[in-house]
Amino acid sequence: MSTVNPQPLWEPTAERIAEARITRFQAWAAEHHGAPADGGYAALHRWSVEELETFWKAVTEWFDIRFTTPYERVLGDRSMPGARWFPGATLNYAEHALRAADSRADEPALLHVDETHYPRPVTWSELRRQVGSLAAELRALGVRPGDRVSGYLPNIPEAVVALLATAAVGGVWTSCAPDFGARSVLDRFQQVEPVVLFTVDGYRYGGKEHDRRGIVAELRRELPTLRAVVHIPLLGTDAPDGALEWSALTAADTAPVFEQVPFDHPLWVLYSSGTTGLPKAIVQSQGGILVEHLKQLGLHCDLGPEDRFFWYTSTGWMMWNFLVSGLLTGTTVVLYDGSPGHPDTGAQWRIAERTGATLYGTSAAYVMACRKAGVHPSRDHDLSAVKCVATTGSPLPPDGFRWLHDEVRHDLWIASVSGGTDVCSCFAGAVPTLPVHVGELQAPCLGTDLQSWDPAGKPLTDEVGELVVTNPMPSMPIRFWNDPDGSRYHDSYFDTYPGVWRHGDWITLTSRGSVVIHGRSDSTLNRQGVRMGSADIYEAVERLPEIRESLVVGIEQPDGGYWMPLFVHLAPGATLDDELTDRIRKTIRTQLSPRHVPDEIIEVPGIPHTLTGKRIEVPVKRLLQGTPLEKAVNPGSIDNLDLLAHYQELARTRP
Repeated sequence: MSTVNPQPLWEPTAERIAEARITRFQAWAAEHHGAPADGGYAALHRWSVEELETFWKAVTEWFDIRFTTPYERVLGDRSMPGARWFPGATLNYAEHALRAADSRADEPALLHVDETHYPRPVTWSELRRQVGSLAAELRALGVRPGDRVSGYLPNIPEAVVALLATAAVGGVWTSCAPDFGARSVLDRFQQVEPVVLFTVDGYRYGGKEHDRRGIVAELRRELPTLRAVVHIPLLGTDAPDGALEWSALTAADTAPVFEQVPFDHPLWVLYSSGTTGLPKAIVQSQGGILVEHLKQLGLHCDLGPEDRFFWYTSTGWMMWNFLVSGLLTGTTVVLYDGSPGHPDTGAQWRIAERTGATLYGTSAAYVMACRKAGVHPSRDHDLSAVKCVATTGSPLPPDGFRWLHDEVRHDLWIASVSGGTDVCSCFAGAVPTLPVHVGELQAPCLGTDLQSWDPAGKPLTDEVGELVVTNPMPSMPIRFWNDPDGSRYHDSYFDTYPGVWRHGDWITLTSRGSVVIHGRSDSTLNRQGVRMGSADIYEAVERLPEIRESLVVGIEQPDGGYWMPLFVHLAPGATLDDELTDRIRKTIRTQLSPRHVPDEIIEVPGIPHTLTGKRIEVPVKRLLQGTPLEKAVNPGSIDNLDLLAHYQELARTRP
């Protein structure tokens, strides 16, 4: 990819730069902490990684973080893994998330939207009251600091209340979306042994009701540590025997009592996609998430009390936790519970309009689906409130940038961001004061020493390398659950470069300071020494109207050869004939690289994904190498297990 100063697609105006919170933060940090006053974002970022402790101290002061006992120093131990942030300090995440209730009691903290697309507000005072009532009831049930509380819930206000009440008492929250099957949920929850389970009787998706009472009954049988089950009647059914009613637990007018916990006290457990073995149970801390999310949302996303923050997500994805943290900045958070494309592909744009969203986040896949479907957001909806459209989940292709620019607004800030469940944040992405270049993330995030390394650990510029982070981040896992010696945590990130986080993505850091994500490094295509991310292939191939979705893998052969098949799921009515095959090959040859033209193009009935929507390239690669299905993939982590049988049969019959 050329990185020689292409014209930006968008540049912030001087007025917008001056008004950005990150600009005001830089001026304040220059006055109080020696940050560079000049040099813009690049200078601020360099200072934030070179003066790591000073930077994070500045973040805590700028956002007025309330330490009930002071910290001894910012970074007690900076080794990775094992960094110790703000030792000695105590605080509470939920207390900070509800601070706006003091000044904006009657304004909406949450806007809840279902498939009717009509927003319903929950005020700050009502949110605080419900959290106070539920926190008191959790304490009465015997929930103590460190106990795990789980939710089998959709993206509804009750899920936010349950998370905040859990954090208020010092419990450890963990959640799964109700479209997860029982085995997938148990693979997660059985690891952490919850004492309370919040459940719904079902959910609505795509215009249909989905009854989950049978799944809930199975969860109750298979989670022997449960002391209580709380029933939320989303479909209007009665509570099952022995379950508590949500309405009874949230009825009291009780001010919340916030347990003051150590900075590194567990806040929640998130799970990796778990394509092999049990999902990794990733533990992040109250303090680490608090400071990281304030930095990310308050500075990078430029969110404040006047904003409305909508990100399409479910409770089984880290972006839900990230979305809830919008409350930390006093922002109104938009919760959408339903299908992203119901009753039509443009559904999310309608929600953005009706909620007055100022920052609207979605997936790159949704943007490309809108483009293919001929959706015209600005023609059909009033999106004048939207200042930023952000995307994640996979790299946003160049055509996606251009489509947003053309179909939403020419002065739209487009923020493609990349991070991970592992840190529940972004490594690179949104910067309100920088230009946007097609196909690129604007810059590495503050406090994140993001680099691209070759196999020998040498930093690269304008070349593809491994995404590494060479300094600790506060939201990095404090540990994995049930990993007593830390070996699984170490092997997940630190086995390649000792003491340096290797995330498993291929990236290019451009000489302009922007970032290009090429896809997972463990599924990267390497032919004749030329490496290419699978995302580059998808971006080119899926422009063709006949291709609904694709999956490519590169497989090292026993004889030293390299087999690179491209699997294509065709659009209705399309046929994989010689003409289409030739067009696919020509597209890759001319737009990407002759070396990365696939050896075979194979039609498949569908592309398998994880439950969070990621294509499962590595397990398919293992199947094609002859690994048995039960060893190649965790069946409970896949959206359609039947699809894998097709790839398994191909491996069996291929010469």
